[in-house]
Amino acid sequence: QVQLVESGGGLVQPGGSLRLSCAASGISISDNVMGWYRQAPGKQRELVAGIFRTDNRNYADSVKGRFTISRDNVKNMVYLQMNSLKPEDTAVYICYAHSVLTAADYWGQGTQVTVSS
Repeated sequence: QVQLVESGGGLVQPGGSLRLSCAASGISISDNVMGWYRQAPGKQRELVAGIFRTDNRNYADSVKGRFTISRDNVKNMVYLQMNSLKPEDTAVYICYAHSVLTAADYWGQGTQVTVSS
C-alpha cells in the first residue's frame, strides 16, 4: 500500500520559515516525479514545486526564490523548504508522486500551513 505522509506544517508569522517533509512508503521515490501542491480555501489546487528523477526542479512563479524542493532517495523523503513566507502562502500542502514506471499518481493527506501575525 502506497502512503505519502506529510509533516512540518503549522502557524508561522509573515517572513518566517517552515520545512515540510513527505515520507513515502510502498514506492521508491527514485522511480517517481515528486511534487508539492497546495490548496487554499475556495481556490483550486495548484502545483508549488516539482522535482524530477534527474533532480531538475520547477516552481510556481509565486514561490520562486523563496521555496526549495529536495529529495533524499535513501531515506525515501521529499522536502519543501519555505522561506520568506507570506499570508497568501496559507494553504494545505499536499505531497504528490507520479510513477514513471506505471504512470500511477499518489497523493498525501496534506499538512496545514498558516501564515499570520
